Amino acid sequence: MAINILGRMCRFNVVKQLTNVSFYSNSPITANIEKLLKNSKVVVFMKGVPEEPRCGFSNAVVQILRMHGITYESHDVLKDEDLREGIKTYSNWPTIPQVFINGEFVGGCDIMLQMHQNGELIEELRKAGIKSALLDKALKEEETKHADEAK
Repeated sequence: MAINILGRMCRFNVVKQLTNVSFYSNSPITANIEKLLKNSKVVVFMKGVPEEPRCGFSNAVVQILRMHGITYESHDVLKDEDLREGIKTYSNWPTIPQVFINGEFVGGCDIMLQMHQNGELIEELRKAGIKSALLDKALKEEETKHADEAK
């Protein structure tokens, strides 16, 4: 399963490099998206807001990021039709939500869920200089286990 995700991500990066030279790269919405992506290490384009997601997939992404204790910037695509369609073109990905880390498209709900379950999300966050709260929790549990075994 992880190989499929990595394959999609690799193909996406090649496609993204090619599409960035297309007519979309000079559009006002592309410039706006690139500006939004520079504002935070983690950016989520979603339906609704984190406090009140408007679809189950957006809610799932919010919950995953909460579990990891991640601070992120979100943008409600339901409030802006140009942004909703523009982000799909920009990422070459047809669905919302969309998660970006350090300006790079990571994926939508399914990919985020898989990365969360197999530990790849912790590694991607680490590469961006972000420490997952789940990593801290796992380390504390390991320390407690070793302390109990030493008794």
